[in-house]
Amino acid sequence: MITLYGIKNCDTVKKARDWLVKNNIDHRFHDFRTDGLDKTQVTNWIAELGLETLVNKRSTTWKELDEITKANFNEQNAVAVILENPTLIKRPLLDTIKQKHVGFKDTEYTTIFN
Repeated sequence: MITLYGIKNCDTVKKARDWLVKNNIDHRFHDFRTDGLDKTQVTNWIAELGLETLVNKRSTTWKELDEITKANFNEQNAVAVILENPTLIKRPLLDTIKQKHVGFKDTEYTTIFN
């Protein structure tokens, strides 16, 4: 099943969820905050998408990290940092089973599902 990951109060996630409903795309929503994340999931996302694609370094969460964590952020410690701060992940993260996508643009979702 297609899964959309994010947080329910994020405007971009809301747009993606609305788009999926409007276009009759069967999916489930997984809220990082309430449903959690696990080490294997985050490790796989980093491997598939890359750290630079997965992590939003413009987010408030990133800006609030201490300078040592930001300066030493790499693939070896990223999983632990992300599990502690799941809102570091760019939202939404769409898992179509075949591929993962981050962010939302109407035109990109149209391409993905056509």
